[in-house]
Amino acid sequence: MSDSNNPKRTCCDCGTQACAAEPGTAKHPSFCLQTANPEVLATARKAYTDPATRAVAAAAARTEASGYCRDTRIEEIIAFARRLGVTHLGIACCIGLKREARAAAEIFRAAGFEVTSVICKAGGMPKEELGLEDAEKIRPGGFEASCNPVGQAALLDSAGCGLNVLVGLCVGHDSLFFKHSKAPVTVLVAKDRVTGHNPAAVLYNSESYYRRLREG
Repeated sequence: MSDSNNPKRTCCDCGTQACAAEPGTAKHPSFCLQTANPEVLATARKAYTDPATRAVAAAAARTEASGYCRDTRIEEIIAFARRLGVTHLGIACCIGLKREARAAAEIFRAAGFEVTSVICKAGGMPKEELGLEDAEKIRPGGFEASCNPVGQAALLDSAGCGLNVLVGLCVGHDSLFFKHSKAPVTVLVAKDRVTGHNPAAVLYNSESYYRRLREG
């Protein structure tokens, strides 16, 4: 067992990146998950024999190479969708990021895509139906509709979207959307109201402004 003072080392602790080198040309660290679990990766590799999985993987690799360090994320999404042959994009957005979702839809439409957007509160139910107490609401004392990521996924799938794009779904709600969407999903905006939707800012400042997060 590991603890905070002696954590088990994994990929983020590696200094070799041997897995990205030509096989046999670099030494893997003693804690390497790749060398410790060859049977797991062998089974995972078989998934790429599925034509649909292989097509997504190939489109992703080609998109990465063609716009590497040049294209913005929304441009990469457009290129990725075209490589998949997708003509209809879905946008699953937070009600608080409707403006950003509208801007994304305008850009996608200008690129020639049909776009269907579904907001997080569509079909939402009272939070009490999920088992929450009144005190657990954002604003206790009144009605609060729950977000409905399962419903968002269902509506976008029923509309025939070939690729769904997340714009600011809450932590956890995005997890449910990923689980229930039948179409592939990618993220345009990861919600973080405190950092202006730039969650990586906390990582870059984790030795200064956000040092408290390292201290537990």
